[in-house]
Formats: sequence, C-alpha cells, structure tokens
Amino acid sequence: MGKLYDRLAEDVRFQEGLKSCINCGTCTAICPAAEFYNYQPRNIAVILQSRDDEQIETLLKSESIWYCGECMSCKTRCPRGNAPGLLITVLRSVSQDLGYFTESEKGRQQLAIKRTIGDWILKHGYCLYPSGILPDAHPEQGPIWEWEFSHIDDVMDRLGANLNRPGTGVLRRIPQESIDEIKKIFDVTGGTKRFELIEQFSREKAEEMGMELDETNENEYFNYIYTTDNGQHLAP
Repeated sequence: MGKLYDRLAEDVRFQEGLKSCINCGTCTAICPAAEFYNYQPRNIAVILQSRDDEQIETLLKSESIWYCGECMSCKTRCPRGNAPGLLITVLRSVSQDLGYFTESEKGRQQLAIKRTIGDWILKHGYCLYPSGILPDAHPEQGPIWEWEFSHIDDVMDRLGANLNRPGTGVLRRIPQESIDEIKKIFDVTGGTKRFELIEQFSREKAEEMGMELDETNENEYFNYIYTTDNGQHLAP
C-alpha cells in the first residue's frame, strides 16, 4: 500500500465510494461523461484497487478525473454499491492539495473556476453573477446576451429581479454579515486553504511555462487555460 493510496483512504468519501469493484463495467455503461469523453469510471476503480502509487499519481495528474459531472448515476447502478463519482471528488481534492492538477489541461482550468464561481460566492454570495459573465469571455451566449449585458439593469427590472439592491428578490445584495459567514464556512471547512493552494500552484505553473499571471483575469496564463483545447478529450 502506497502513501498516496493511504491519503485517499483517509477520506470518508473514499471509504463510502469503493467497497469491492468486480470490474463489471456497469458504471461506465451508465455514465453520461463516458459517452462523450475519453473516460471510464471502471478504470478509476480498478486503478485505486491496485493500491499502486505510480498509477495513482498518473491518475492525479491526468485529464480523466476532471471529466466526471458528479451526477452519481454510477452509484445507482453498481451491483456492489460503489460510487466512482465519490472517488473522483477525493482524487480531485488530493490533486489540488499536491499541485498535480496543473499537469493537465482540464486540471489547470481549476484556477478559472476558482476565480469566477469561487470568488463570486465569496464576493456576492452567488455562484453565478451577471456582471461577471462577460460577453467576450462567453461568445457561446451570442448577441442576445451581449445586448442583455449592456442593458442589464433594465432587463433585470423587467424580469422582476432586485439586482445588487437591498431587500428581497432574485439577485438581491447579500448582507455583509452573511458574506462574512460564508467566508467563515470556507475557513473552517478548508475551502480558503484550497483556494490558496490553487493560486499558489497555478503561479508556479505559469512561471514554469513562462507565462504572465497576475491577480486579474486579464493575463496570459488565465487566457491560455480558459481558451486552450488540445482536441484530445472526446471519446474516439
């Protein structure tokens, strides 16, 4: 048994998610991600059952652990009660803690998720916030969102929202005391430390790649991880 396996095995999600895989492939058959991506949850379970640290380290540095959508369809079908989706959550956590996530294209995008959804939660109290969904960064939204974004206050008023204003209603301004409580939850649960590690390892990777990375989302490294697609992710 290796050190990486031991570390994974300490997590209750790992203990709940891997009991005794019989390599039947039912999880892969039902997995929506496996239909589109080069990903098989069965392989994840097989590697972890091997307890081989070399294979586990390769997995922690791979694209594979970032394809899962956490729908937990695997849990509902497994004849032995395993949950590869839970195993993925533990693998992701350890990959972030050790900095291995920067070794894969999808892993490096953790910085983008942290600096958008993560920071929005801590700043606004929402995981999605209209002012952060910039049209240039989201061309898939098309010209309709571009127009709505430039007329956001009028649009939200017409929809009955209460954008960034005190009181009740959708997208209301969250009181500062509530924001402070959210920050405390992140502190206590390790979320704040996790965010710091993502930033730290991303800075180190940017330096290694010779790319600029500052505190904004307008820099070379952020743009690189946000837009690059090596074309190797889809199932053959």
